[in-house]
Amino acid sequence: MMAKLAVLAVLASLLGSVSCEFSIYAGYGYPPPNPGQPYPLPPACPPLSPAPSLKVGYYADKCPCAEDVVRDAVRNATAGEKAGLVRLFFHDCFVQGCDASVLLSGPETERTAFPNLSLRGFEVIDAAKAALEKACPGVVSCANIVAFAGRDASYSLSDGKINYGVPAGRYDGNVSRDFDTFFNLPPPFGDLNLTTAMFAAKGLNENDMVVLSGAHSIGRSSCNSFSDRLPPAANSSTTMEPILAADLTNTCSAGTVNVPQDFKTADTLDIQYYKNVLSRDVLFNSDASLTTSLLTNGWVDFYAGNRPSFLGKYLAPFVWHNDFGEAMVKMGNIGVKTGPPQGEIRSKCWSVNNP
Repeated sequence: MMAKLAVLAVLASLLGSVSCEFSIYAGYGYPPPNPGQPYPLPPACPPLSPAPSLKVGYYADKCPCAEDVVRDAVRNATAGEKAGLVRLFFHDCFVQGCDASVLLSGPETERTAFPNLSLRGFEVIDAAKAALEKACPGVVSCANIVAFAGRDASYSLSDGKINYGVPAGRYDGNVSRDFDTFFNLPPPFGDLNLTTAMFAAKGLNENDMVVLSGAHSIGRSSCNSFSDRLPPAANSSTTMEPILAADLTNTCSAGTVNVPQDFKTADTLDIQYYKNVLSRDVLFNSDASLTTSLLTNGWVDFYAGNRPSFLGKYLAPFVWHNDFGEAMVKMGNIGVKTGPPQGEIRSKCWSVNNP
């Protein structure tokens, strides 16, 4: 309990440090904080769980075709949908744990929260679930489908370089609240201290944070999610590269526009992201701030291919693909539900089962 309170205290102080940035909060959908009061936080988020009940090959004797069915659904998806599936897994795990709570539809659910309005891939999950309900009724949880789909999308977008076994055995949660997203999802305007603390609250360290941030080499983002970066600030080591800033200022002047997060390899999950961080060709302050500490900058420089080794790791362009898979597995342990009453196997991913 004391550890949870300590984490909340750190988050409250860090979130309070950006309380004056009302326009940024409004742009991303965050409720403007009251400068005279501590930033409100919900009860402690689900901590990282050892999840001993999860195992690779979980459905081998329950529904042998499970992973193949999900893989086929992902294979037929567009590049944008695949990028969305990777993001969907992240947004699911960071709020209520990896329990498919992000899939639940209805008023005031996570799915309706502003940070999640641009999520993609729901149709892919629904197609896989429908096929699995025909093959193995009531066996495969939506939470495991989301985890499998995140792996398969990563495999496809990395040209097969990212591939890892997914421990399964998750049940689907029955709680989904829109306001939980604001206090659990790291915001794009966050500085290094805030982002690090929010990852730490989930049991993820700085290396995990830098590795998983590499997913910003795929997907698109709306202009209002990086409005705090335009025009670029003067005399800042993390300010956006001037040519990119000028191009985006022109593009975003047309209104709400979605732009690639990586302008060089937009549909490839690769180490280009780390090169972009170093050259300041990134959209979000949370990405740019990775260069502001010796440790995280070292990881960025290593994964960009500029160092032969760093803290015992070698061959960065190759090891990053392995590290990404390991970090996805580690993230997949957050807040796992392993059975009733906290979890169930939904028959439809967008709705809890009838009692």
